[in-house]
Amino acid sequence: MINILLVEDEMLFAKSVLRRLEKEGYNGNIVSTIADAHHSINTALPDLLLLDIRLPDGNGLDLLADIRFRDDASWKSLPVIVMTAYGELDDAISAMKLGATDYLKKPVDLDDLVLTISKVLATQQLKQQLTYSHVRDRQSVDAIEMIGTSQAADNVRHHLGRIAKLVGNSSDSHPVILIRGETGTGKDVAARLYHQLGDWHVQPFVHVDCASLPSELIEAELFGYERGAFTNAHQAKAGLIEVAEEGTLFLDEVGELPLALQAKLLNVIERRVARRIGATKEYPVLAHFVAATNRNLDRMVAEGLFRSDLYFRLNVLELELPPLRERNEDISLLAHYFIEKIARRYGLKPPELFGDALQALQLYSWPGNIRELQHVLERAVMLCRNDEILANDLVLKIDAPDKSNDIASPILNGLENMTLDEVEKYLIERTLQRTANNVSQAARALGLTRMAMRYRMDKYKL
Repeated sequence: MINILLVEDEMLFAKSVLRRLEKEGYNGNIVSTIADAHHSINTALPDLLLLDIRLPDGNGLDLLADIRFRDDASWKSLPVIVMTAYGELDDAISAMKLGATDYLKKPVDLDDLVLTISKVLATQQLKQQLTYSHVRDRQSVDAIEMIGTSQAADNVRHHLGRIAKLVGNSSDSHPVILIRGETGTGKDVAARLYHQLGDWHVQPFVHVDCASLPSELIEAELFGYERGAFTNAHQAKAGLIEVAEEGTLFLDEVGELPLALQAKLLNVIERRVARRIGATKEYPVLAHFVAATNRNLDRMVAEGLFRSDLYFRLNVLELELPPLRERNEDISLLAHYFIEKIARRYGLKPPELFGDALQALQLYSWPGNIRELQHVLERAVMLCRNDEILANDLVLKIDAPDKSNDIASPILNGLENMTLDEVEKYLIERTLQRTANNVSQAARALGLTRMAMRYRMDKYKL
C-alpha cells in the first residue's frame, strides 16, 4: 500500500485529506510540525510527502531543502507535493527550484489533490522502471553491430556515424531519419546503431511497432493519457513519446499509422511538443526520431494513404538498406556471426559450417533477408549432428535450377527430415516473413482463422 505523509497544522483540513486518501486506497499519516516530520521520515520513509509551507516551528521549504540536499538517494528521490496559500506564488516558485515534484494552491480541491498524487506516483514509477532499464541495458545487452564488409554495409555505417556526430554537435532540433528496406534487412539494427553512436546513448531507446499496435489504442500508447480521459483510464500513463525522454524514438513500420494519427505525429515533429489524451498542458519532446518502413511511401502518398506533408518531413535524411541477395559477400560473415551467437545462447559449442552448406546459403535468394538467415541457422545449430552444419541441415526452399548447373546439386530442401510440427512451424515462419509479419494476412494465406494462427504462434513461440 502507498504510504503518504501529510505535514499540515490545520487539523480540520488534514483530517478531511486523510479520509479522502484512505477512500482512494492510500495509507496516510499526519504530523503538524517540521520536527515531527523529520522524526517520521527518519523512522520510515514514505512513498510521497504532502507538505504545507506555513508551519508552527518553521518554513516547510527548509524541510524540502533538507530532503533534497541529503546525501541519500532515497531522500532525494522522495516525491514532494507542496501546498501554498492563495497568492503565495513566490513560495511555489521557490519550492519548484528546491526540487518539489508539484504544487497545489490552497484551498485545495480534494479531487485535484487525488489526481495530482496519481500523476506524481505514476511518473515516479516510470522513472524507477527507466532507471532499472538503463542499468539492465548497460549490463546485459551486447553492443550493436552491423555485420558485413560490402560497400552497402560500409555506406550505412558511415552515414549513421556522420549523422550521429553532426546531430550531437547541434543544439537545434534534431532531423528525422527515414530507413527504408525490405522486411528483415536490419532496419531495427540500423536504428539502434544510430542510437548507440550518438551522445544520447545513455538515454532510453524506445521501439514502437506501428504495425502491431491496434488502431484504437495506438494514440494512447504514443501520447499517453490522464486519469479519467476515457473509460478504464483509472491511472495516468505516460506515452511512448514521453518515455523516450532525450533518447531515440524508433517508429518501426511508420507507413502503417492511421491517417488521423499521422497529422498528430507531424505536429509533434514540427513543434516538438505533445499532449497526453485528456490533458490541458503540453510537454516538450526532446527525443531523436527514427522512422522505418518496408512500404513504398511515394505510392502511398499518390494513393492518399499517407500524408504528403508528413512524408516530406520524414524524408529529410533517408537511408536505404539493401536486401541480402544484393550483399552476397556478407553472407559468410553473417552466418558465422549468427552461429556463434546462437550457440552461446544455448550453451553449445559453435558447429562448423561446411562448404556445401555455405554454398547453399550463398545460392539462396533470401526473400526474408537477414532475419530469415538467422532463423535458418538457429534451427541448424540446434538440430545438426556431430557439431557440423551440412547443406541438408538447412531447410531452404529453392526453386529447381537448370540441371546443367552442377553447383546446385548439393542443395536440399530437407523437408523429408522434419517432423510434422517442424514443417508447420517452418511454413508459419515463412508466411509471416512473406507478409511482413502481418498476422491477419498470414492466417488467410494459410487458410486459418486469426485465433488459430495466434494459437500456433504461441505454441511455437513465434
